[in-house]
Amino acid sequence: MARAFLPEDGRYVALLDDTERFMIHGLMQQTRIVLSPELEPTGDVFADVVASMGVSVAAQDHVEAEERDPALDRLLPDAHRGDDKVAAEFRRLTEEGLRQRKSANLDVAMERLAAASDDEVALDEAEAPAFLMALTDVRLLLGERMGMRTEEDAERLHEAMEVIDDDDPLGYAMAWYDFLTWLQETLTQALMDGV
Repeated sequence: MARAFLPEDGRYVALLDDTERFMIHGLMQQTRIVLSPELEPTGDVFADVVASMGVSVAAQDHVEAEERDPALDRLLPDAHRGDDKVAAEFRRLTEEGLRQRKSANLDVAMERLAAASDDEVALDEAEAPAFLMALTDVRLLLGERMGMRTEEDAERLHEAMEVIDDDDPLGYAMAWYDFLTWLQETLTQALMDGV
């Protein structure tokens, strides 16, 4: 049975059993796949820097983009909602770096889950914020996949839980969403309380 994150001996520690760690790790992997940086490093420092700014020096890279996954828009929202042109330019200049940072947070979180000993997931001062941000991104992805975009959507989904069949996949998704919310809240509180 899970135990909340608590400050303990200079770390933040939670108890998560094998199933809980397995499921959270799997959800983080799925989020990592959606967020994966679009650009693979080429080894050419100049080309990589230029590409990270949304510009390619290779002719074959100038093709029309595919339709964007709505979940990616939840994970990488527009910075400027009033002006589509400004938002697109800002996205072009910053999205790759944001993808890399979010992916790195997920990598840290998955490493900590995999390194758990006796069900203990322990985070140091640097790992705790990364784990917290990874939980946020997993919840955003899961919420988008369930159609939870507004408070009204959340209320509708919670009401649906009262009448759905026991084996409905939506019930499992909502249960994990709620579990991740609880885990995120406990880590946030532990961080606020300090070590």
